[in-house]
Amino acid sequence: MTDLEVTTEDPFITPVAMEDDPDATFPGDRGVLDPAVRRVLVRLLQRRFLLADRNKEDWAVLMDNHQVVESRLHDVFVRLIVDVERGVAYKQQVRSDDLEVPILLRDEPYSQAETLVLVYLRTVYQRESTAGERSARVDVEEVEQTVLTYFPDTDGDIARRQRAVRAALARLRQDGIVEEESEGRYLISPLVEIVLSADKLRELTDWLRDQAGLEQIEADQTEPDQTQPDDPQPETAS
Repeated sequence: MTDLEVTTEDPFITPVAMEDDPDATFPGDRGVLDPAVRRVLVRLLQRRFLLADRNKEDWAVLMDNHQVVESRLHDVFVRLIVDVERGVAYKQQVRSDDLEVPILLRDEPYSQAETLVLVYLRTVYQRESTAGERSARVDVEEVEQTVLTYFPDTDGDIARRQRAVRAALARLRQDGIVEEESEGRYLISPLVEIVLSADKLRELTDWLRDQAGLEQIEADQTEPDQTQPDDPQPETAS
């Protein structure tokens, strides 16, 4: 005989019916955050940015629960960046040479066409800001005409490049970097300053000029504002 007691009980936690656990969001829920806070946490992980003007309710929840949301992200080695002035929140993967950090977020770089469109948008935004304008706008034809000159001559025909530019604008619109006010007319968001810092803009325009001798970029380029934030290189969850 042995003193061990054999049991047939389920070793896993038995879900509790929601009617018996009124604080639960779903059966078996062991979370402690309110549903609204959980949704904001998930959306921060899902999206490249959380924008105050587009997501007013989520933004209000984030402002009221900033510390707890930040704490949950820190638990998985993710840093929360909140720029209240520009009304944008985004995340960064924590990386360390001194600590083993599992990588949750993967870099999702912009394509060549998206990057070239960003360079032009950032240049226009900087030029208008330097001139004292409160907003900057571009037409799709204007974007195409300039950005097409950035492509190497060997990079497809004109029709293919035009499609790439329009697809790039659509992607940047989805990310909130531009807003289509009317058909073919775009308002450039201040978010472009975060995605592409002044230093990064200068680096890219120098590279483009060296590669293709693009004097037009030099003419468009104004002296960078040294007070601009460093490029945070936003990332999204894999």
